[in-house]
Amino acid sequence: MPTWHELLSEISTTGSGHDVVRRKYLTKLHRLTGRNVILYYSGWLQKPDVKVAQQLTDSDKTGFMTSIHKLDTSKGLDLILHTPGGETAATESLVDYLRAKFDTNIRAIVPQLAMSAGTMIACACREIVMGKHSSLGPIDPILNGLPAHGVVEEFKRAYDEMKADQHKAFVWQPILAKYHPTLVGECEKAITWSRSMTRDWLLTGMLQGQQGAEQRADTILNELVDHSVTLSHARHLSAKKCRELGLTIVALEDDQKLQEAVLTLHHACIHTLSSTGAYKMIENHEGVAYMQMFQQVIVKGNP
Repeated sequence: MPTWHELLSEISTTGSGHDVVRRKYLTKLHRLTGRNVILYYSGWLQKPDVKVAQQLTDSDKTGFMTSIHKLDTSKGLDLILHTPGGETAATESLVDYLRAKFDTNIRAIVPQLAMSAGTMIACACREIVMGKHSSLGPIDPILNGLPAHGVVEEFKRAYDEMKADQHKAFVWQPILAKYHPTLVGECEKAITWSRSMTRDWLLTGMLQGQQGAEQRADTILNELVDHSVTLSHARHLSAKKCRELGLTIVALEDDQKLQEAVLTLHHACIHTLSSTGAYKMIENHEGVAYMQMFQQVIVKGNP
């Protein structure tokens, strides 16, 4: 497997060849698996100042439509995920679209991080390929920058403490005043929405036909959705932890050729995000790409 510096040297000798090198290894991965391959990469780690633009939104479906067009969907899909997550509604719509095209013959491959909504997408797949360095994350929803579970917990604590001691109202009043009147209800609905649709994806995909599937799905979601269990929305869940929760996790290290192909492609993607204006990439193994750049969106295809 080429090292990080060897890849950088290869990119440099190609001139402005980030696309050429990345596509080379994307094609190699496709030839190895015989399946359709689409990468979905966000540059939130390389370009932290454009966080909103890097979130999963409805505009991403255009990229997937572009990348899926003319593919033989009967070959299934390997979806390479590297994302901090994003909008719940956009996630639901995207999963519905991917399943409409590939049914449940979708395998998520997580070279490094697929957090929040990225974890929800992974849960909608048949299986998740992770390395020892890979992480998923909690799927408790965030509303206006606030963890929904945290808001509900804080209101419950305030109620309990004021009920037990009326003097506590003087402490809680300025704290609760910062929330708008409908926030608790919105948070409760968001939690229910996130949990119910991910549960449905698990039962109709990864856990379909398995004995005790409903109990297993509930066990998974009790950990992934409950903020009081995960403690932080940013928590990183290893492959070992995800397997213990009940998710179908395949170890990337079990297939050395696959590991080399995936990690080389991952490094090529990170080089692109680090050295160009791209902050989000959706691209298939045929070189058809939907690149979101600063102040522009570029759709690329093979020459």
